[in-house]
Amino acid sequence: MGRALGLDPGTRRIGVAISDPTRTIASPLRYLDAEDGSHVDEIGRIVDEMEVTVIVIGLPIALDGSEGPSARMARELGASLAALDIEVVFQDERFTSATAEAALISGGVRRGKRKERVDQVAASVMLQQWLEAERYRNDDD
Repeated sequence: MGRALGLDPGTRRIGVAISDPTRTIASPLRYLDAEDGSHVDEIGRIVDEMEVTVIVIGLPIALDGSEGPSARMARELGASLAALDIEVVFQDERFTSATAEAALISGGVRRGKRKERVDQVAASVMLQQWLEAERYRNDDD
């Protein structure tokens, strides 16, 4: 089956999460600098090292269902990963950052550390949603 890699793209950082090999649990991994241009290469290294078979990119869809500039940026990231020759899918990521922020606050993480961790936790929340939806889809088959 292979691991799933979750990406939560932003203008400054890309949150990264990884599933376990059975695709049951998503865990925050790290964040990448979205501005320095090295993120595609770094994602490629993660894919190779962790035996990733699918990349799930968070797609920020507006409440009315439309896609704005952030969604276009997420789709561009997906297109830039085509060179990795791996399946890339998109997952609605509405409210994942708010969910991540709330979880970090309830866990007692201080404001400065929350800024560092919110992107990777949001990627984990989004990836977990995809894993659960995928499991449900496979149960119906």
